[in-house]
Order: sequence, then structure tokens, then C-alpha cells
Amino acid sequence: MTSRPRVTVLQHRLLHYRVGLFEALRAECDRRGIELRLVHGQPSPRESLKKDTGTLAWADPVANRWVSVLGRDLLWQPFPRALRGSDLVVIMQENRILSNYAFLLKRVLAGTRVAYWGHGRNFQSDAPAGLLERWKSFWLTKVDWWFAYTNLTRKILVERGFPEGRITCLNNAIDNHRFVAELAGVSDAALAALAGEIGLAPGAPLGLYCGSLYPDKRLDLLADAAVRIHAAIPEFRLVVIGDGPSRPALEARLAGRDWARCVGVKKGPEKAAFFRRATAVLSPGAVGLHVLDAFCAGLPMFTTANARHGPEIEYLEHGRNGFVVPDDPAAYAAAVIAMLRDPARYAAVAAAASASAREYTLDNMVRGFVQGIAECLRLGAETSAGAA
Repeated sequence: MTSRPRVTVLQHRLLHYRVGLFEALRAECDRRGIELRLVHGQPSPRESLKKDTGTLAWADPVANRWVSVLGRDLLWQPFPRALRGSDLVVIMQENRILSNYAFLLKRVLAGTRVAYWGHGRNFQSDAPAGLLERWKSFWLTKVDWWFAYTNLTRKILVERGFPEGRITCLNNAIDNHRFVAELAGVSDAALAALAGEIGLAPGAPLGLYCGSLYPDKRLDLLADAAVRIHAAIPEFRLVVIGDGPSRPALEARLAGRDWARCVGVKKGPEKAAFFRRATAVLSPGAVGLHVLDAFCAGLPMFTTANARHGPEIEYLEHGRNGFVVPDDPAAYAAAVIAMLRDPARYAAVAAAASASAREYTLDNMVRGFVQGIAECLRLGAETSAGAA
């Protein structure tokens, strides 16, 4: 038995962009007298194609067991014997992780304290009222604590009757320090070279899309709206960063338009240069953590109201730090054109976007996470003392 309370977090695979979070989380837990352990498995065969896993020397890796049923990957994630006395186990809210149900059962039978970390519901579900979502909703309140991605998740939980006092809103974030440094390091020469490469006149507006290219990103609307913007403001240029299955269709829609470029995947200083020179981020489809890239660059983001967004859409406040407009190319284009023609409004929205970058940070997420862990442990200790 450890002399400190032990908290074990389970991840079915360790994503590269979560490595910084767990490093900081472990350090802050240690400072608070809490032992943090991380158990992770490996991606499914389908997920391995993404090549998005990371490593941590101090983590506890296990060998996941995968099975495909009706096109869905189900998994069982083993739990190290040495960690079975953990004071709190934090699991991801995913139907497909069959081993989660063992922890939920142990919570009832053995008093194991269990917390969920997740969205509250599947924001990209094709059947939000279907069996899978009803199953997820059934288990929603069957834990001791909730680590909610955003305030949108908190609202879902409260509506379902989960006690608000046992919810920690993390405001999901990533470590943007490197991107901020890369933005600051873009030289005037690099900006001039980029402008020459895409035929961008001094002071001309540049619309930027950055992300994976697949149907939920509404690239058809992006192309149609961009044509309208260029017709109204001929010096406007569009650059699409990223790759994916929808790239050929998008390039076909933009064929013959020398003011629009699909430049593929860009990372590091190359990506930062495009964000430094951009005027706005055009992301009509699903918005997730990439909204933080726009905030870090001080750029207004434009999206649509009906896209299948992740919970991070909560960060985008219409008219303040970005815009959420009707799902229509004409309305989308009109909103962008209106802002580009109103320098005072543009400056105000850009300033608010920059301010939001300082609010949704990894440091704030870590502080909230550890505070939630400490409160959950305290509640558990009080409950145990009362039972005794």
C-alpha cells in the first residue's frame, strides 16, 4: 500500500498531444501529495493508420485485446495487478471499452471509486437517439465523479441529474506553447515568400482552412462560400492545409481558380507562417480543439451552426471571438465579407480571440484536473469515515 493516495488514469491508447498533459498532471499531483499512474494500451488496427500515438517512460503499458463486431472495434484493456488498490480510477466514457464495465461493477460491489472523463454524449453520432447513445446515457450517472471536457458537457450531465458539485469542467486544451513560439518566430522574409507563392497582394485578405479533409468538415460549403467571397473581394485568397479522403473532391471543385490552393499537411514553422499571414480561419464543418490554433494566432474563426462539432465549440462565442453562421454558402460568405469590410469590428473580434487563447490553456486544464481529483478523494475519505 502506498502512503499517498493513488489515482490511476486509463487511456485505451496514448495520443501524442496528450503527452504534455500527463507530464504536467503527474508533476502537479506529486506536488499535492497524490500519486498519479497512467495505464494505456495500443491503437486498433484501423487507428494505427493515423500514426498519432505518443510515449511516456513512466506509464504502465498493457496489451489491449481487440475484436471487430459489425464494423466497430471493441476492446478489453487489462489492468495491472499492482494498481488494483488505487483510490480512484479515471476511465474514458466510451461504449466500446468493455473493461470499463468491470470497473463500474466493482464500484457497486467493492466500493472502488470511479470517475468518467469524456464528452457526455457522442457529438458526431449518426443516430443521437439510437441504441448506442441510450446505452451511453444509461451509464452516465453511474460514477463518483465527472471530468467534463467543456461546459457543454457539464450542461448535459446536470440535465441528466448528475450532481453539479461532483463535476469538474476541464476546458479541454493542448500545449500551445510551441505553436505560440513558432508564430512569434515567423520572419518578415518568410511572410513575403509565402505571399509571393500564393499570389497574395500586400494587405489582401487570406482565408485559411487547417485540418483533416473528410465529409464532416463541410468542404463543399467552404469551396462554394470562397467563390462568393472572391467575387465580392477579388484580392481574397484561400489556402487549405491538410489532407484526407475528401481532398480530391475539394481540389476538383477549386480547379481552375488560381486564387485557391490546397497545400497539403503543414507543420511547425510552415504552418505557423500561414496562420501569421491569415486574416480568418474558415472552418464550416466540425470544430474541435483546432479552434485553439485560431485563438493563438488571434484570428476570427467562422463555422456553421449545424455542423457535427466537438464539445470545444463551446469556446467559440458568436460575434465576440468568432462567428457561428447559418449552414448556407451565401450566408457564410456574407458573414466573412461583412467582417473583412469592417476593420473596427475585425480588430475587436481578433483581440477577443487572442484573449481566449490565454483562457483555454493546458496549465488551466491541469489545475482544474488536479483540483477535481483532490475533491473526489476528499469526498471518498469523508464517505469512508462516515461509514466506519
